[in-house]
Amino acid sequence: MSSDSFFAFDTYHIALAVTGVIVISARWLPRLVSRAEPVFAPLMILFGAAAAMVIPAASFMPDPREAPLVWERMSELAVIVALFGTGMRIDTISPWRKWSPTVRMLGIAMPLTIAAVALLGVGLEGLTVAAAILLGAVIAPTDPVLAADVQVGPPQEGREHPVRFTLTTEAGLNDGLAFPFVYLGLVVAAEGLNPGAWALDWLVWDVVYRIAVGTVAGWAGGRALALVLFSVPRNAPLADTGSGVVALAGVLLCYGSTELVEGYGFIAVAVMGLTLRREEKDHRFHRRLHDFTESIEHALTALLLIALGSVLPMLLADLTWSQVCIALILILIIRPVSGWLSLTGSQMPHRDRAVVAVYGVRGIGSIYYLCYAMSHVDFVNESELWSLVGLVILLSTILHGFSVNWAMRRIED
Repeated sequence: MSSDSFFAFDTYHIALAVTGVIVISARWLPRLVSRAEPVFAPLMILFGAAAAMVIPAASFMPDPREAPLVWERMSELAVIVALFGTGMRIDTISPWRKWSPTVRMLGIAMPLTIAAVALLGVGLEGLTVAAAILLGAVIAPTDPVLAADVQVGPPQEGREHPVRFTLTTEAGLNDGLAFPFVYLGLVVAAEGLNPGAWALDWLVWDVVYRIAVGTVAGWAGGRALALVLFSVPRNAPLADTGSGVVALAGVLLCYGSTELVEGYGFIAVAVMGLTLRREEKDHRFHRRLHDFTESIEHALTALLLIALGSVLPMLLADLTWSQVCIALILILIIRPVSGWLSLTGSQMPHRDRAVVAVYGVRGIGSIYYLCYAMSHVDFVNESELWSLVGLVILLSTILHGFSVNWAMRRIED
């Protein structure tokens, strides 16, 4: 073997080494200037983009516009784990009035955001109506993966601040509730602007049926998993072994079976986490399971953020000023205003309302939805959609990441 072939640099190994450097740097560098929790999400995206421009071989994921399936599968798994973990974090779900801000954010703020973004997409960017609806649905939900900084703490910590509770439950449920609007965009793309031909089917199946099945499946899955973990066999329960992989397998079973019967799996795993947390709520297994799933979530998130950064130079190559305007209007105006309006009349203090309205970070869920849609229907505006979504995630993570610790300290003082 010649020295030239012996010291050949495999691009895969380069990508692994660069990924390791980025993860360590993104977690370590913020500690040099602050003792607060590291602001890793925007740094991983930015470092990933810088690495791709300096070392092209460092890119380990294909262009999502050309190969959306691999992105869809990875982001789907990250969202599944994050949604289950989000449900697991909630220590107390009563009294029911504490859910009022969440219901307002889901029932008022999210539809307002989708409608406003869709109008901007048609008016400013010249998107088709179907693509504009899809854009609104893709970037409206608060991302459960990147919203950990504003969520409640791990199980059994208690002291759930109303702002953290609202943002946690919103992030846990709005991904699944955005899916009907994703389907609406797909239906309009396939059937055209003729509601008489598809509106009833969309309402019955994509809204009512899929949401109901997801909710029931999640509750049933949580109760069944609790039975396996805590009750049978009574003298040697699985929970005493601390094996989180069994619970994770249950989550995958719940998600997969819900999708097989055409329910919303995202809703199912979030409800499953909420339901499981109610069973044997003081058992130490809940905390171990949370830590186990959180580790998996962090690993998948790091890979996806670095991968997103590595393809951002390609996605943003054709960025236009109208797309920049749409992204800024969404982050700085639409989300804050729709959130503020939806919470009007609630008992939240103004400062708390402002934090809930502003801190709806966009991220991994948006990648999944866009990949899912692209794998089902060919859109005329695919390139524009990817540019917009990539820019929104970048700007949102930067705004969220570099200010969230300050904002949360303000409300908890």
